[in-house]
Amino acid sequence: MSTEEANKVVSQLADAFKAGDVAGGKSILAEVKILMLDFPMGNEITKTQLSIAISALEMGVLISVVDQDLDAFARNLSQLKPYYQISAAAANTQIDDDDESKKSQKCHILGLNLMYLLVGNDLSEFHAELELLDSEEASTPYVSFPINLERQLMVGSYDEVLNAGAHVPDPSYSFFMDNLLQTVRDSIADCLEVSYKTMTMVDAVSMMKFDSKEELVGYMEVYRDDWIVEGDGLCFQPPEGGSKASDIPSMKLIAQSLSYATELERIV
Repeated sequence: MSTEEANKVVSQLADAFKAGDVAGGKSILAEVKILMLDFPMGNEITKTQLSIAISALEMGVLISVVDQDLDAFARNLSQLKPYYQISAAAANTQIDDDDESKKSQKCHILGLNLMYLLVGNDLSEFHAELELLDSEEASTPYVSFPINLERQLMVGSYDEVLNAGAHVPDPSYSFFMDNLLQTVRDSIADCLEVSYKTMTMVDAVSMMKFDSKEELVGYMEVYRDDWIVEGDGLCFQPPEGGSKASDIPSMKLIAQSLSYATELERIV
């Protein structure tokens, strides 16, 4: 198939994505990927072929986010990265470096990848990806957002992480924020259990950044069914702890040690 025909298929993919047709987009993406099997790699790939591959796979990444399919997201991204590398390394095949929209789209995808790594708590890979970014890419809102989130997580600023959900640079980040916020809420809930015996529902809603008591109750039903509601308050079950100092039979152990010492003296 010619590059002109491939461009038409990519245009159909773009139309399906804009229309929110996830099933249709996935079907067209699979068709494009089959066409891309005939594309050469490295310096042999043409500028047009490179543009087709990058555009199609970028839309594939975005479609997987809309579909909330993390496995497909990882696959599409791993297929896209080599084309990004070719574009950056081969000056004669770069895709319109002056085209700000394409630069912005790349940063958008790179930022989503950082969000994906944060959700998976893959911090070593997160920092490895940061090393590959130039200063211009790192300063864009798409990339700086997950960078700031990671810093807040590292210092335990959970309140700032929860508030960040209302300030995402693009709606596509909301899917990853929802997963990240769930992790943060679980961490806050763990802290509440060991820090308080009781707490009002109002305070719990505020600390865990829920919008209503109903949301808190829904969370409890799924994740904290051992929390007890007493009127307008919560009662936390004490966590199962290890042995306390008072649980150690110290006098018995001392008596046994003295007995062993006496027997050793007799033997000697």
